This record gives sequence, C-alpha cells and structure tokens, in this order.
Amino acid sequence: MASHSDTLVVFFGATAGENGGKLGSDEREIILLVWQIVDLHEKKVGKLHKCFVKPDTLELTDQCKEETGLTVDDIVKAEPLDKVLQQFQQSVSSEVKCLGRTTYTLCVDSPLVIRQALHPEASKKNLVLPEIFFSFVDVRKEFHKCCPNAGLAQKLTLTSMLECILYHKFSCVETVNYKFDSGTCSKTEPVDSEAVIRARGLPWQSSDQDIARFFKGLNIAKGGVALCLNAQGRRNGEALVRFINSEHRDLALERHKHHMGSRYIEVYKATGEEFLKIAGGTSNEVAQFLSKENQVIIRMRGLPFTATPQDVLAFLGPESPVTDGTEGLLFVKYPDGRPTGDAFVLFSCEEYAQNALKKHKQILGKRYIELFRSTAAEVQQVLNRYMSTPLISTLPPSPIMPVPVLTTPPFLPAASSTRDCVRLRGLPYTAGIEDILEFMGEHTVDIKPHGVHMVLNQQGRPSGDAFIQMKSPDKAFMVAQKCHKKTMKDRYVEVFQCSTEEMSIVLMGGTLNRSGLSPPPCKLPCLSPPTAYAAFPTPPAILSEAALYQPPLLAAPRPPQTTAHSPAHTLAYYPPQPHLYMNMNYTAYYPSPPVSPSTVGYFAASPAVAVAAQPHHAAAAASPVLPQHGALVRMQGLPYNTGVKDILSFFQGYQLQPDAVLILYNFSGQCSGEALITFPSEEIARQAVAERSNHPFYGQQVHLAFCN
Repeated sequence: MASHSDTLVVFFGATAGENGGKLGSDEREIILLVWQIVDLHEKKVGKLHKCFVKPDTLELTDQCKEETGLTVDDIVKAEPLDKVLQQFQQSVSSEVKCLGRTTYTLCVDSPLVIRQALHPEASKKNLVLPEIFFSFVDVRKEFHKCCPNAGLAQKLTLTSMLECILYHKFSCVETVNYKFDSGTCSKTEPVDSEAVIRARGLPWQSSDQDIARFFKGLNIAKGGVALCLNAQGRRNGEALVRFINSEHRDLALERHKHHMGSRYIEVYKATGEEFLKIAGGTSNEVAQFLSKENQVIIRMRGLPFTATPQDVLAFLGPESPVTDGTEGLLFVKYPDGRPTGDAFVLFSCEEYAQNALKKHKQILGKRYIELFRSTAAEVQQVLNRYMSTPLISTLPPSPIMPVPVLTTPPFLPAASSTRDCVRLRGLPYTAGIEDILEFMGEHTVDIKPHGVHMVLNQQGRPSGDAFIQMKSPDKAFMVAQKCHKKTMKDRYVEVFQCSTEEMSIVLMGGTLNRSGLSPPPCKLPCLSPPTAYAAFPTPPAILSEAALYQPPLLAAPRPPQTTAHSPAHTLAYYPPQPHLYMNMNYTAYYPSPPVSPSTVGYFAASPAVAVAAQPHHAAAAASPVLPQHGALVRMQGLPYNTGVKDILSFFQGYQLQPDAVLILYNFSGQCSGEALITFPSEEIARQAVAERSNHPFYGQQVHLAFCN
C-alpha cells in the first residue's frame, strides 16, 4: 500500500467503556465502527458507514451511553467484530474500485482506536485484521506539523483538520508490527529508560511471543522482551519489555491490569539499566548461537550431567531436527566447565519446536527432561547468571575485615569424636531441605534442632553434600544403615556415619567414605567461617561456651568490646588470616526440621552481617544486630514456605538491595507470614515500601510498612 494517495479512508471507533483519551485503557470491547471515503483529487466525500458491533459482554458504562448515545438494545442484534470487519473491507474495496483507484490511506483522529482497541481485541479473539490496519496516518499529528500555530487540535473536529491538510503531503505514516522479532542485546547498547516497562504476574510458561501478543498494537524493539528469572533460575512471572519509543511505552502503561488469559498483568515503568541487567550479554558463544534469524528457541532443563550433544539429538528424534545439528545446541556450564543440566536448542520452524515440546518430562538416561519455549534474552540471562558470582556471597571478605561469627552452640557444632552425625553424599544439586527430610523418612524426628547443614562449594553453589546431626550415635548408625544408597530424584545418595570432628576435616578438604577418613591434602591451622554465618545476640551465659569451638573447625574467638547501649549482647570475632582461604568448602545453614525454628538469614556482601530468623518472642532481642535505625521495613502476608532467596528475588532488579532479611517464625517453627528487612538508608527503605507494597508474591499479595 502506498504511503500516501489521493484516497483517504477516515476511520473512527468506540468501546463499551472509556473513550476519547482513555480509549482502550479499561479493556472494554468495541461496539461501534464508523468510516468514510474521501477523494482528495475530486474533492468528494463518500457515504458515511456506521456499523454497530456486538460485544461478548452486553454491558455499557454510563459514560459510554452518554458519549455515544447508544444503548444495549442498539447492539444486541448487531454482528460480531469479525463480521463487521469483513463488511468494512468489502465496502472500502468496492468504493475505491468505483473511483478507479487501487491504493488508499487509513486516517484516524487518534492512534488509540488502532493500537489500544482494535489490535488488542483482535489478538484476544484470534482474528486476522485486514492489511489496512497495519499502517495509518494520525490526522492530529499531521495537523500540528502543517499548522503549528493553529492552537489546540483537541478543540478541532476531524473534518476541519482534514480541510486544513488536504494538500499537505503526509510526512509520517505510522505502522503496527506484524510480529515480534527476537534478537540479542549487548550490555554496551544504549537503552532509553523512557521506553522500558516491567510486566508482572505473567504465567510461568509465557514466551516472548505471548508477551508481544499481550502488547499487540504497540511496537516492541527487536529482542525487546526479557523474561526475568528468580534465584533458582526459574521464571518468576516478570518480564522487562523495551518499546521503540516513549509514546509506545506510555500506551503500554495504560494496559496495567489487563488480562492474559485469566490472569491480570501489572505494568510499571522500568529503566534501561534494569533491561540491560537482564537481557544484555557479552558472550561471543551466545552471540554466535543466536546469530541465526527466525529460529524457535527451546530450553531443556534437568539433563544428566554426562549427556552429550548426540544424546540430546537422539532424545529429540528425527521428527524434531535441530538447526545445523550440534551447532544448534548450547549447553549451559558453570565457570569451571561443569554442566548445569540446562541447554538451549534451535529449531527452524514452529512445527519442529512443537514436536520437541511433546517430549516434555520424558526420560533421558534416568532423569526426566523439562522442555519449554525460551527467548534470546533468557539465553543471555541464564548464561549471565551461571557465569557470574552467586547472588548470596559465601566467600570470606578481604583479610582486612573482621568476620562476625555465630557463637551459640546449636548452629556450629563443637568438635567431638562422638559419631552422632551422618554425611549425605551425592545429593541432587536441586535438592532442598524438604527433599532431605523426605529422604530421611521416619528418622527425621531424631534430628537435633538446627541439625541440617547443607555444604556449598567455593562458588556458593550446592556441592551435593550435607551433614545431619542426630540425637545420639545409635540414631546416626540406624540412619546410615537404613538410608544408604536410597534414591532421591533418580539419584542414589550415600550415607556415612561420622563425628563433628570428622565433619570438620571434610570441610577442610579431607574425604570420608565407608572405608574410613582421609586427611586433607595440607593441614591448615584453622578454618575461618564464611561471611554467610550469622551474627547473633547472645546472653552472657551462652557466650562463655564459645570456647567449645576448637581447631581445626574454628579459631579461638576474640570477643570485641561490649557497646554501652547493648551490654547483654556480645559477638565473638575471628581474626582473619590470608592463608586460610584456599581449596575449602563452606557450610551454609539451611532451615532445620519443623520441630524447631529456622535460622536462615541474609546479609549484604560488605560488610558481612546477617540476621537470623527467630520466633516472635525472640524478635525483640534481634534488633541490636539490625542496621541503622530508620532503614527497617516490615513485610506481611508472606506464604508459609517463604525463603530468603524468594524475598531477595522480590526486590531484585529494582535497585532496592536489602542489607539483611529476618524471617519471623512462630512457636511451631513455621513461617509466621512476616519478615523484617533492612535497607542501607531510610530513603531506600521508603522507596521499597512505595514501589513494592501490595504486589503479588508467589500468588499472595504482600504488604510493606516502614518501621519508625
């Protein structure tokens, strides 16, 4: 279609709700379409066509009735939208043909009828719009360019504006993208912060094409959809979307709480920096993988760590040929080269991708494989996540910083030769505390309070090991006999009886199996705990027991000077030494069995101070270790199974990094639904309350309140 012709199709529409400047913002359906042919060459105006449209919901707002003069009786017998669009196309084609013309230009007095009403509704109803609706002229914009001194165009009618620009050549024909184009984004690429939004509440299986369909009518930049992942690498129901300009971004904000299926989607402003953090990448390997145009990307998760490209190709089968064979596979690996179990696959067409998705949860080796649609931005994000440092640092800080350490006996066991512990080896890397408790079965009741200790490697990731403190050596022996080589998530787990002294040696690099204990390759004088350990306020009676922690597990503590405002609480400090930090594993303390409150906390990377979650009756005692006054926020309405990483993910990407997280538990050891969160300053804390309060948190709405 020509960008400009002597034949204009003047088009107008109205919905059953808001009209005018808010047209389409309330997601109401179209009830009226009006059009008229204008022959500029002959200066003739054709017949005015006015067609009522029957919506799926026969309900009109009072504002609609007042502005349009229509009632429900007027539209109850009307044709549905698809039939009216057919009438429009036939009518326009017939009249243009009678004029002896072959081209025409669609003109509107506002782009809202096209971008915010017609395209979104057609997308939801799976209607194919005529080509004429993918390019149009905004008469008001053209009038301002032609007559810049004519005053406000809002006070002029469409007819009067057209008369002023009859001989004006249209300078800008607006277009609507036929489809969303995926692509890559470099971290060095400039991104306009006035063109980015954050969409929240998306179904977890949504693809970039689904999100583009939600914003149908608005033009998204190439590769401009970035699905956000949580701390576990799974989609968290959020996405950052980059539009071609601020005008389209502003129209996208008007779709706040519009629906995708049965779910409403929240739409907020975001920044270019946030978009680049999620979608930007610098890997040449990823750039080469994504360099092929018009490919469908499928993500595979849960692959055996021994899986080869040939294994994956055989699993997908001949009905799902991968683009360029092994060149169309991208395995995700840790920085040290170990596989993560994730891979991305390219398919040349939708049919091949659909055939691959049919293999969702089928078995490869001894593991079931998850398959779902992915995006170029997700490829970048997953690679960035695995190749960067972990969200929660577990390595010690610089040697010039003192390391605060927990001094209460229930959390760091005293070195002892009593074999009242068991070691679990070969755990799946995705295993959590619930999986371990299920694995232990009837022996769970014999675990000491706070007796479950997951071991992380130097990169802060699960090492596949865990230590469990049992109530007695007999209980530990029974567990080792009954649970050895039981399976957990299709992997068998080895269980060895051990002592806390042997546990210390293993943490320093030694080995423990059923044949006995092997010392570490070099004898280190002590092991300073990582910064992931919490600093707890402790009564004087307990503080004196810090001497129980002898080498090789811990160095002897040096209590600092007690501050005047909290004489009852003291922390034990361990002077760091440079030669301690090499080739060691570190223990991260995860929630204990339900019989006792959890102790998971979160700390800022520097300075490293964490706050332990305690029952309500102990919350008051925890306050001295929280950061400065005025930076504390209370979070209410949390799901009972909330973890620290979930709360961190809730704030991730909003430049609202917490200093500490304190999850409150009730007397039965379950999450009370509340947490205390500290921020670096009062300003950031108040910003967190303003931006994140009353937002969905894993299906529940949470409330944030600033604590004076």
